[in-house]
Amino acid sequence: MIRRVYVLIFAIITITYFIPSQVSAQPYGYEGVQVCGTCHKTEKQGLQLKIWQESAHANAYKTLQTPEADKIALEKYKKKAVDTPECLDCHVSGYDVKDKKLIGAKFKIEEGVQCETCHGAGSAYKNLKVMKSREESVKNGLVVWKDKAELKAGCVTCHNPKSPTYKEFNFDKMWAKIAHPVPKG
Repeated sequence: MIRRVYVLIFAIITITYFIPSQVSAQPYGYEGVQVCGTCHKTEKQGLQLKIWQESAHANAYKTLQTPEADKIALEKYKKKAVDTPECLDCHVSGYDVKDKKLIGAKFKIEEGVQCETCHGAGSAYKNLKVMKSREESVKNGLVVWKDKAELKAGCVTCHNPKSPTYKEFNFDKMWAKIAHPVPKG
């Protein structure tokens, strides 16, 4: 019996003090498109930054600053669009982060729907050493969509009829506009 107690105590001490906490237990911080774009702007990376810059996602926050957006938000939510969580939810990344330590120095909410909206907050996977390994990147918060069905499900969390300006969402057509794979080879 005493031996079992010693084994149990040893196990608790080992788990508590010698096994590092899992990274996933820690919240990840947002770094911003400037940080992501440092590496994802080259032809070797598929000009991913350029594709995003030319997309409606890059201007999603700007649409909330229009008189039309304010009219809709004021009627529906009694607030300006840029002050309405229901609008910000789909038009920006990181607007609801309470712990400001999780917002990187280069992160700007005004950059709209940016890399980390779909790929996860990047503070733990942003460095090149981690990014060179897909497995390590995923362990550190990178979101990788396993197939088009999963990707579409992610897109329709915003592109759906709950939006007061919803227009039919054709996933294949829209994905063709923003697809940004790393070229093979």
